[in-house]
Amino acid sequence: MLKLITQLSAAGALVLASFAMASAAEEALPHFPLKEPEEVDWSFSGPFGTYDQQQLQRGFQVYREICSACHSLNLVPFRALGWEGGPHFSEEEVKALAAEYTVTDGPDDTGEMFERPGAPYDYFPAPFPNAKAAAYANGGAAPPDLSVIAQGRGVERGFPTFITDIFTTYQEGGPDYIHALLTGYEDPPEGEDVRPGQYYNPHYAYAAALAMPPPLFDDAITYAQNEDEDPNNDVPQTVDQYSKDVAAFLMWAAEPHMEARKSMGFTVLAFLLILTALTYYTKRRVWSDVEH
Repeated sequence: MLKLITQLSAAGALVLASFAMASAAEEALPHFPLKEPEEVDWSFSGPFGTYDQQQLQRGFQVYREICSACHSLNLVPFRALGWEGGPHFSEEEVKALAAEYTVTDGPDDTGEMFERPGAPYDYFPAPFPNAKAAAYANGGAAPPDLSVIAQGRGVERGFPTFITDIFTTYQEGGPDYIHALLTGYEDPPEGEDVRPGQYYNPHYAYAAALAMPPPLFDDAITYAQNEDEDPNNDVPQTVDQYSKDVAAFLMWAAEPHMEARKSMGFTVLAFLLILTALTYYTKRRVWSDVEH
């Protein structure tokens, strides 16, 4: 009996030691991202939020002039740029923008594929013919498609934030992360080993460095002046502003019908409140003279 107790005690001590070693090893590993993204004051945040049309147009310009060289937007058609609740370009502007791209179509009557100018019903063409070509041109890492990246990427928010997010309808994790990533490049701290072809960014969600070099610089883009904008309202042409604008555009690309969804949500809630009131009134009216 004593021998059995001794063996059980030794086994228990071994299990506890294993748990302690595993916990210590887990604590020793870095937790990514090294820096949490800060919350940005977006126009589309909250239950009453809407997209800023001018910001979406600026964000599209950033994507077109910088991001589209490496990143595709395969799920977004040109015609979406003219939808209400989005950048809302005119029909003529959409046609002109689409025609600036070359798309592959076919087969023709001879069975051959051919190229033609883009049309509003086409989708944004990818900058590379396939993923292997994209990886080869970018040091072995294929740039991801950006169509839904604002919904697919983000940083998990711990307790109690993830509970309060339910009541604040927080859905800006993706744009916050994109903005933090684009503005977060910095020199690695002393002792941090960054491999050649990698760039230190403590906001990256999967490592301390990534293969994408800093894509934005101050004054890299000259924003086109929109005729509806106030000419005295100068938008700063900085990395921070570029990052906010393209993050907002990518949020719209991922959820172009957000404004309609929010409007429908309020309509449904109002209907349910009225139905509840009518149901209660009917119940009181019908059963008020019935003895219980």
